[in-house]
Amino acid sequence: MYKEFYKLKENPFNITSDPDFFFSSLRHEEAFSHLIYGISSRKGIIVITGEIGTGKTTLCRTLLNRLDKSVKTALILNSSFSDLQLLQMIINDLEIHCTKKTKLDLVGAISLFLVNESAKGNNVAIIIDECQNLDIRQLEQIRLLSNLETEKAKLLQIILVGQPELNDKLRDPALRQLTQRVAVHYHILPLQKGEVGDYINHRLKVAGATPQLQFTPQAIDEIYTISKGTPRVINILCDRALLAGFARETFTIDEVLIRESAKETQYTYEYHS
Repeated sequence: MYKEFYKLKENPFNITSDPDFFFSSLRHEEAFSHLIYGISSRKGIIVITGEIGTGKTTLCRTLLNRLDKSVKTALILNSSFSDLQLLQMIINDLEIHCTKKTKLDLVGAISLFLVNESAKGNNVAIIIDECQNLDIRQLEQIRLLSNLETEKAKLLQIILVGQPELNDKLRDPALRQLTQRVAVHYHILPLQKGEVGDYINHRLKVAGATPQLQFTPQAIDEIYTISKGTPRVINILCDRALLAGFARETFTIDEVLIRESAKETQYTYEYHS
């Protein structure tokens, strides 16, 4: 509703995982560096965790866009799969030709693909999101895939992405063999207070906003107080605040609009205290 009024090319505060809006905060850059290191060094299993709304999926999509073409990738967003379905999704995403459907055949096809790609000097990485929902059997299948290797390097890099509950799950004694194979682990924290204003302005700039549209310093402080630096909550608050600003025909988003938006979206001080 407010795009035309503010002359925006697109909505700057959608909560979809759009890599065009990726913001290089300190924590996200560190997470990105850990991912690049783990993949390029062929470390095998990499674990990235973070609370809901901290930008894990956006980070993953940004990674896919920035990886060299020599890295073949698969992205699995749905964690509701059996161990057989996991293999099928990997086959499909990597565009591996396999006419047979048994588990043994699928693993064989993946293994052959990995050997061939390695011979070409290529690397292969799969990203599995929402891994906190995986059960022990599914995670064990992932461990078995991580065993595909040469004498010198892992043939398959596996990035497990999930909420902090994934860390609890990996501490299960039944998964100790998998946990021992985790070579890189990073936990994404929310934005720091000084980054919130830069984050908001970055998204406005990407969306084509003019300098006339501004969030006041007091509004940004209010946003941080309410959101605690969680990007998804910031997006929800800012989206509602722009709608309120449109209704008032103002290009200045102040702390009053932010407080009203917080009440309307149920993000209150009490809720986030």
